[in-house]
Amino acid sequence: MLGKVKTRLAATIGDQRALAIYKQLLEKTKQETIHLEANKIVYYSDHIDNSDLWENQSYDKEVQIPGDLGIKMASAFEKAFQDGYQRVCIIGSDCYEMSQAHLESAFKILKSNDAVIGPAEDGGYYTIGMSRFIPELFEKKAWSTETVGADTIKNFENLALSYEVLPTLNDVDTESDLGPWADAVMN
Repeated sequence: MLGKVKTRLAATIGDQRALAIYKQLLEKTKQETIHLEANKIVYYSDHIDNSDLWENQSYDKEVQIPGDLGIKMASAFEKAFQDGYQRVCIIGSDCYEMSQAHLESAFKILKSNDAVIGPAEDGGYYTIGMSRFIPELFEKKAWSTETVGADTIKNFENLALSYEVLPTLNDVDTESDLGPWADAVMN
């Protein structure tokens, strides 16, 4: 993983610190999801690690399909709905501010709406959820840019979907995104 995670962050703080930040973000994501009353699946880039921090009894594990972020997310949503789930959210693991309460709100919103989005300050999003598979949400997007969140909300409106927006949170892409929680790694 050294040199392969948080590459924009690593450009200014180095690979070792970026890896340490990445591990902190994963641990925080686990803390916020472990007690979430939902089935949870961790998607891996190329192989499943059954001895990592994602406990096998609490998290199912899958390998992502090849392709851009949109293809990967669309595939995960499609599989979840094919498997019979009625409300599905995808989260990233790079939002230290995201809490279990945010995710519980997302699932509650999906009881009476088609979609939910949790915008990130950089213009992306830390979560997106839907109550049915809507593949158009993952098409024709400039992934990892500041327009993804706004473009997705435009999709919601153009498709006449009912939706709600969660609070905007900060996700970690660059050194300026780090908060006091990262001080131990940075010093």
